[in-house]
Amino acid sequence: MTTPPSAHHPLGADRTPEPPAEPTRTARAHSFNAAAAQYAANRPSYPPALFDAIEDLTGRPLSGARVADIGAGTGIATALLHARGANVVAVEPGDGMAAQFRRALPGIPVIRGTGDDLPLTDASVDLVTYAQAWHWTDPARAVPEALRVLRPGGALALWWNTDALDVPWIAEAAARTERHFGIDVSAEKRNVNARAADPTGLLDFTRRTVRWSRRVPIDTHLANIGSHSVFLVHGAEHTASFLAEEREHLLRTFPDGFVEEVYEVVLLLAEPPA
Repeated sequence: MTTPPSAHHPLGADRTPEPPAEPTRTARAHSFNAAAAQYAANRPSYPPALFDAIEDLTGRPLSGARVADIGAGTGIATALLHARGANVVAVEPGDGMAAQFRRALPGIPVIRGTGDDLPLTDASVDLVTYAQAWHWTDPARAVPEALRVLRPGGALALWWNTDALDVPWIAEAAARTERHFGIDVSAEKRNVNARAADPTGLLDFTRRTVRWSRRVPIDTHLANIGSHSVFLVHGAEHTASFLAEEREHLLRTFPDGFVEEVYEVVLLLAEPPA
């Protein structure tokens, strides 16, 4: 996410608006609750190779593992972990996101709470996961909490879908986002690293990157990027004008109306220190 996940794109090249005032981190973190349905319907999933990598690094199958998926949101990652045979409990702080989770996954328990104060007992899970969510925690609190709830031999897995900025159209879209919102998209991606994840250096993370893509209609792509916090906190009118201009750019690049989104999932996985 690092700083919060980048909203992938947007803006015309012929004018550069005054960057809006920087929203607070709390406002961005809470912005998803009002857009939970949009988030669930349009956000990208994760490739099977990601879960293969987790099993490879831990040396254990996900099937039968007790997993806590923290900041579970609408349950995109939770559902995939469950499909791999894991016994999953989800932790989610937001009203809107938790309600959407329950509608989509009524058979999987979701508990209200945060990564900084996990509502789980000591040594109760084999794997703690954060999909697109670790950047909303305070690592000084979240790392000890993850270590507290892990069983001996357990692991902490953090991952983010990041834009493949080596793809020309994605790099151009990121540049439009930077001009419009005054953010550094490439810096946000660079911040997905072990030092940012655990500034104390207590954990020894192993990093894996999994590249994948999905082909979706332009409307799905625009709804996806519009569900990112940088868009959600700047008001409907501001976002609508931004996405309308981005649609024009995309139709020139993808005249058939379908976008090939390319991602690199960055996985950081660590086992508790001996």
